Amino acid sequence: MATRSALINVMVRAAEKAARGLVRDFGEVEHLQVSRKGPADFVSAADLKAERTLREELQKARPEFGFLMEESGASKGSDAEARWIVDPLDGTTNFLHGLPHWAISIGAERNGEIVAGVIYAPIGDQLFWAEKGAGAFVNHTRLRVSERRKLEDCVLATGIPFKGRGDHATFLKEQEAVMKEVAGIRRFGAASLDLAYTAAGRFDAYWERGLAPWDCAAGVLMVTEAGGFVGEIDGGRNPVFTGNVLATNSHLQVPVSRLLKGAKG
Repeated sequence: MATRSALINVMVRAAEKAARGLVRDFGEVEHLQVSRKGPADFVSAADLKAERTLREELQKARPEFGFLMEESGASKGSDAEARWIVDPLDGTTNFLHGLPHWAISIGAERNGEIVAGVIYAPIGDQLFWAEKGAGAFVNHTRLRVSERRKLEDCVLATGIPFKGRGDHATFLKEQEAVMKEVAGIRRFGAASLDLAYTAAGRFDAYWERGLAPWDCAAGVLMVTEAGGFVGEIDGGRNPVFTGNVLATNSHLQVPVSRLLKGAKG
Protein backbone atom coordinates (compact mmCIF):
# COMPACT_ATOMS: atom_id res chain seq x y z
CA MET A 1 0.00 0.00 0.00
CA ALA A 2 1.32 3.44 -0.91
CA THR A 3 2.33 5.65 2.01
CA ARG A 4 1.31 9.29 1.74
CA SER A 5 3.55 12.04 3.10
CA ALA A 6 2.38 14.67 5.60
CA LEU A 7 2.16 17.21 2.75
CA ILE A 8 -0.06 14.94 0.65
CA ASN A 9 -2.25 14.19 3.67
CA VAL A 10 -2.81 17.93 4.23
CA MET A 11 -3.90 18.30 0.59
CA VAL A 12 -6.14 15.23 0.69
CA ARG A 13 -7.92 16.35 3.86
CA ALA A 14 -8.61 19.78 2.37
CA ALA A 15 -9.90 18.27 -0.88
CA GLU A 16 -12.16 15.80 0.92
CA LYS A 17 -13.66 18.52 3.11
CA ALA A 18 -14.36 20.80 0.14
CA ALA A 19 -15.76 17.84 -1.80
CA ARG A 20 -18.49 17.21 0.77
CA GLY A 21 -20.04 20.61 0.05
CA LEU A 22 -19.64 20.23 -3.70
CA VAL A 23 -21.33 16.82 -3.68
CA ARG A 24 -24.27 18.27 -1.75
CA ASP A 25 -24.55 21.16 -4.20
CA PHE A 26 -24.22 18.83 -7.18
CA GLY A 27 -27.36 17.09 -5.97
CA GLU A 28 -29.15 20.44 -6.01
CA VAL A 29 -27.57 21.76 -9.17
CA GLU A 30 -30.78 23.21 -10.60
CA HIS A 31 -31.10 25.49 -7.53
CA LEU A 32 -27.56 26.89 -7.57
CA GLN A 33 -27.08 30.63 -7.78
CA VAL A 34 -25.08 31.12 -10.95
CA SER A 35 -23.47 34.27 -12.24
CA ARG A 36 -21.48 34.82 -15.44
CA LYS A 37 -17.92 36.02 -15.12
CA GLY A 38 -17.38 36.02 -18.90
CA PRO A 39 -18.79 34.54 -22.10
CA ALA A 40 -19.66 30.88 -21.48
CA ASP A 41 -17.50 30.92 -18.33
CA PHE A 42 -19.65 30.28 -15.28
CA VAL A 43 -18.88 30.63 -11.63
CA SER A 44 -21.25 29.31 -9.02
CA ALA A 45 -21.88 29.66 -5.34
CA ALA A 46 -20.51 26.12 -5.03
CA ASP A 47 -17.18 27.15 -6.61
CA LEU A 48 -16.69 30.03 -4.19
CA LYS A 49 -17.70 28.01 -1.14
CA ALA A 50 -15.25 25.21 -2.08
CA GLU A 51 -12.44 27.73 -2.55
CA ARG A 52 -13.06 29.22 0.91
CA THR A 53 -12.98 25.75 2.47
CA LEU A 54 -9.74 24.84 0.69
CA ARG A 55 -8.07 28.10 1.66
CA GLU A 56 -9.06 27.69 5.32
CA GLU A 57 -7.88 24.08 5.54
CA LEU A 58 -4.60 24.58 3.69
CA GLN A 59 -3.80 27.78 5.56
CA LYS A 60 -4.45 26.12 8.90
CA ALA A 61 -2.03 23.29 8.08
CA ARG A 62 0.68 25.37 6.32
CA PRO A 63 0.20 29.03 7.36
CA GLU A 64 3.45 30.08 5.69
CA PHE A 65 2.34 29.08 2.16
CA GLY A 66 0.97 31.58 -0.35
CA PHE A 67 -1.89 30.89 -2.76
CA LEU A 68 -2.70 31.05 -6.46
CA MET A 69 -6.44 30.32 -6.72
CA GLU A 70 -8.83 30.44 -9.64
CA GLU A 71 -11.41 32.72 -8.08
CA SER A 72 -9.42 34.88 -5.64
CA GLY A 73 -6.08 35.13 -7.46
CA ALA A 74 -2.58 35.29 -5.95
CA SER A 75 -1.55 36.05 -2.38
CA LYS A 76 1.88 35.73 -0.77
CA GLY A 77 2.71 33.82 2.39
CA SER A 78 5.59 34.36 4.81
CA ASP A 79 7.55 31.71 2.86
CA ALA A 80 8.04 33.41 -0.50
CA GLU A 81 9.15 30.15 -2.11
CA ALA A 82 6.07 28.05 -1.29
CA ARG A 83 2.47 28.30 -2.44
CA TRP A 84 -0.65 26.30 -3.20
CA ILE A 85 -2.07 26.39 -6.76
CA VAL A 86 -5.77 25.54 -6.47
CA ASP A 87 -8.76 24.95 -8.71
CA PRO A 88 -11.72 24.39 -6.36
CA LEU A 89 -13.92 23.05 -9.15
CA ASP A 90 -12.38 22.03 -12.45
CA GLY A 91 -15.18 21.22 -14.85
CA THR A 92 -17.61 23.91 -13.64
CA THR A 93 -19.68 23.75 -16.82
CA ASN A 94 -20.02 19.96 -16.44
CA PHE A 95 -21.03 20.49 -12.80
CA LEU A 96 -23.68 23.06 -13.68
CA HIS A 97 -25.16 20.77 -16.33
CA GLY A 98 -25.37 17.78 -14.01
CA LEU A 99 -22.50 15.94 -15.70
CA PRO A 100 -20.53 13.95 -13.11
CA HIS A 101 -17.06 14.70 -14.51
CA TRP A 102 -15.39 17.35 -12.36
CA ALA A 103 -12.64 17.53 -9.78
CA ILE A 104 -10.77 19.52 -7.16
CA SER A 105 -7.14 20.16 -8.09
CA ILE A 106 -4.38 21.21 -5.67
CA GLY A 107 -0.72 21.65 -6.55
CA ALA A 108 2.07 22.47 -4.09
CA GLU A 109 4.79 24.66 -5.60
CA ARG A 110 8.21 25.28 -4.11
CA ASN A 111 10.91 27.42 -5.74
CA GLY A 112 8.89 27.55 -8.96
CA GLU A 113 8.55 23.75 -9.20
CA ILE A 114 5.45 21.63 -8.60
CA VAL A 115 6.43 19.16 -5.84
CA ALA A 116 3.07 17.56 -4.98
CA GLY A 117 -0.37 17.28 -6.52
CA VAL A 118 -3.83 16.02 -5.63
CA ILE A 119 -6.77 15.70 -8.04
CA TYR A 120 -9.95 14.43 -6.39
CA ALA A 121 -13.02 13.38 -8.37
CA PRO A 122 -15.67 12.91 -5.64
CA ILE A 123 -18.24 11.28 -7.93
CA GLY A 124 -16.70 7.83 -8.13
CA ASP A 125 -14.30 8.60 -5.23
CA GLN A 126 -11.14 8.66 -7.34
CA LEU A 127 -8.24 10.29 -5.53
CA PHE A 128 -5.24 10.89 -7.78
CA TRP A 129 -2.06 12.03 -6.02
CA ALA A 130 1.61 12.41 -6.77
CA GLU A 131 4.75 13.69 -5.11
CA LYS A 132 8.00 14.55 -6.83
CA GLY A 133 10.28 11.53 -6.81
CA ALA A 134 7.70 9.29 -5.11
CA GLY A 135 5.43 8.26 -7.98
CA ALA A 136 1.77 8.80 -8.85
CA PHE A 137 -1.24 6.91 -7.54
CA VAL A 138 -5.02 6.63 -7.76
CA ASN A 139 -6.29 5.79 -4.29
CA HIS A 140 -3.63 3.15 -3.38
CA THR A 141 -2.80 1.89 -6.87
CA ARG A 142 0.40 2.98 -8.64
CA LEU A 143 -0.15 4.83 -11.92
CA ARG A 144 1.77 4.21 -15.13
CA VAL A 145 1.27 5.87 -18.49
CA SER A 146 0.25 3.66 -21.38
CA GLU A 147 2.75 1.70 -23.48
CA ARG A 148 1.05 2.17 -26.84
CA ARG A 149 3.38 3.14 -29.66
CA LYS A 150 1.21 3.25 -32.78
CA LEU A 151 -0.95 6.32 -33.23
CA GLU A 152 -3.63 4.24 -34.93
CA ASP A 153 -4.15 2.38 -31.61
CA CYS A 154 -4.25 5.51 -29.46
CA VAL A 155 -6.98 7.61 -27.88
CA LEU A 156 -6.05 11.24 -27.29
CA ALA A 157 -7.77 13.83 -25.13
CA THR A 158 -8.02 17.55 -25.75
CA GLY A 159 -9.96 20.66 -24.80
CA ILE A 160 -12.08 22.55 -27.33
CA PRO A 161 -12.04 26.36 -27.12
CA PHE A 162 -15.48 27.84 -26.60
CA LYS A 163 -17.23 31.18 -27.11
CA GLY A 164 -14.91 34.09 -26.44
CA ARG A 165 -11.93 31.91 -25.53
CA GLY A 166 -8.98 30.42 -27.36
CA ASP A 167 -7.78 30.17 -30.94
CA HIS A 168 -10.56 28.31 -32.74
CA ALA A 169 -8.80 28.20 -36.11
CA THR A 170 -5.62 26.66 -34.69
CA PHE A 171 -7.62 24.07 -32.76
CA LEU A 172 -9.54 23.00 -35.86
CA LYS A 173 -6.30 22.54 -37.80
CA GLU A 174 -4.76 20.50 -34.97
CA GLN A 175 -7.87 18.37 -34.57
CA GLU A 176 -7.98 17.62 -38.29
CA ALA A 177 -4.29 16.65 -38.33
CA VAL A 178 -4.64 14.37 -35.29
CA MET A 179 -7.99 12.71 -35.95
CA LYS A 180 -6.86 11.26 -39.27
CA GLU A 181 -4.08 9.34 -37.51
CA VAL A 182 -5.57 8.04 -34.24
CA ALA A 183 -8.23 5.67 -32.91
CA GLY A 184 -10.16 8.51 -31.32
CA ILE A 185 -10.20 11.94 -29.71
CA ARG A 186 -12.09 12.68 -26.48
CA ARG A 187 -13.17 16.00 -24.96
CA PHE A 188 -14.41 15.55 -21.37
CA GLY A 189 -14.21 19.14 -20.13
CA ALA A 190 -11.86 18.98 -17.11
CA ALA A 191 -8.15 19.43 -17.82
CA SER A 192 -7.02 18.12 -14.43
CA LEU A 193 -8.79 14.81 -15.06
CA ASP A 194 -7.51 14.63 -18.64
CA LEU A 195 -3.99 14.75 -17.21
CA ALA A 196 -4.81 12.29 -14.41
CA TYR A 197 -6.30 9.88 -16.97
CA THR A 198 -3.18 10.23 -19.12
CA ALA A 199 -1.08 9.37 -16.05
CA ALA A 200 -3.32 6.33 -15.53
CA GLY A 201 -2.90 5.14 -19.15
CA ARG A 202 -6.59 5.69 -19.93
CA PHE A 203 -5.61 8.30 -22.50
CA ASP A 204 -2.42 7.83 -24.47
CA ALA A 205 -1.81 11.55 -24.86
CA TYR A 206 -3.43 14.91 -24.20
CA TRP A 207 -2.98 18.38 -25.65
CA GLU A 208 -4.62 21.71 -24.93
CA ARG A 209 -3.81 25.39 -25.32
CA GLY A 210 -4.73 28.31 -23.10
CA LEU A 211 -4.85 26.59 -19.72
CA ALA A 212 -4.30 28.40 -16.42
CA PRO A 213 -1.77 27.13 -13.84
CA TRP A 214 -4.57 25.88 -11.55
CA ASP A 215 -5.95 23.75 -14.40
CA CYS A 216 -2.77 21.77 -14.87
CA ALA A 217 -0.27 22.16 -12.00
CA ALA A 218 -1.20 18.94 -10.19
CA GLY A 219 -1.84 17.00 -13.40
CA VAL A 220 1.51 17.82 -15.01
CA LEU A 221 3.32 16.34 -12.00
CA MET A 222 0.96 13.34 -12.10
CA VAL A 223 1.97 12.46 -15.67
CA THR A 224 5.72 12.86 -15.12
CA GLU A 225 5.61 10.78 -11.93
CA ALA A 226 3.71 8.08 -13.84
CA GLY A 227 6.58 7.85 -16.33
CA GLY A 228 5.23 10.15 -19.01
CA PHE A 229 6.44 13.25 -20.81
CA VAL A 230 4.97 16.72 -20.36
CA GLY A 231 6.07 19.80 -22.28
CA GLU A 232 4.69 22.72 -24.21
CA ILE A 233 2.93 22.02 -27.49
CA ASP A 234 5.38 24.21 -29.36
CA GLY A 235 8.47 22.77 -27.73
CA GLY A 236 9.15 24.57 -24.44
CA ARG A 237 9.36 22.86 -21.04
CA ASN A 238 7.25 25.11 -18.79
CA PRO A 239 3.65 24.16 -19.63
CA VAL A 240 2.15 25.00 -16.22
CA PHE A 241 2.83 28.69 -16.74
CA THR A 242 2.45 29.01 -20.51
CA GLY A 243 -0.76 26.95 -20.50
CA ASN A 244 0.02 25.08 -23.72
CA VAL A 245 0.27 21.49 -22.57
CA LEU A 246 1.28 18.30 -24.35
CA ALA A 247 1.33 15.14 -22.22
CA THR A 248 2.20 11.73 -23.68
CA ASN A 249 3.83 8.43 -22.90
CA SER A 250 7.52 8.29 -23.83
CA HIS A 251 6.81 6.67 -27.23
CA LEU A 252 4.33 9.26 -28.49
CA GLN A 253 6.01 12.56 -27.71
CA VAL A 254 7.73 12.87 -31.09
CA PRO A 255 4.89 11.67 -33.37
CA VAL A 256 2.20 13.73 -31.61
CA SER A 257 4.45 16.83 -31.53
CA ARG A 258 5.09 16.35 -35.23
CA LEU A 259 1.35 16.18 -35.99
CA LEU A 260 0.61 19.34 -34.01
CA LYS A 261 3.49 21.29 -35.49
CA GLY A 262 2.52 20.15 -38.98
CA ALA A 263 -1.00 21.45 -38.38
CA LYS A 264 0.34 24.99 -38.10
CA GLY A 265 1.58 24.78 -41.66
